[in-house]
Amino acid sequence: MSLRELVDPKLVFADVDAGSRERALRCLAERLALEGAVPSADDLHAKLLEREQQGSTAIGNGVAIPHCKLPRLDRVVVAVGLAPDGVAIDTPDHQPVRLFFLVVSPESSPAAHLQTLAAIAKWLKGDRNLERIRAATTSDEVRACLSGDGVGGNRG
Repeated sequence: MSLRELVDPKLVFADVDAGSRERALRCLAERLALEGAVPSADDLHAKLLEREQQGSTAIGNGVAIPHCKLPRLDRVVVAVGLAPDGVAIDTPDHQPVRLFFLVVSPESSPAAHLQTLAAIAKWLKGDRNLERIRAATTSDEVRACLSGDGVGGNRG
């Protein structure tokens, strides 16, 4: 399962409003609901905040992978958001989060949830992927990074 296959191109956002963790998660939840990917922005936001209370989903290097499970969902939904100004979140390396991989899974699909998180982790470890996506400034550039083309087509 590749990340490019998991991320719906409509769910790549290069301008996440990120004054705070809560605001960034609210912005992402509203956009997913607007695109019809989830039934309710409020339900998604509440579940994401509930998950963050268990422990920060920020993993360091300016990356967070907020994730949760929702009822009434029929497939795993993966969105990518860039927060150009960064968000101060409790991270292992104290770097602001600028890249969000949001994963929302059906409650009935724990295996798919874990496989999706693993695919994101694998992609992040890939040669220069994080460096390339950090250089992205538009949704098109982010999508190119996910497909392996990199910003400006540089596969290096």
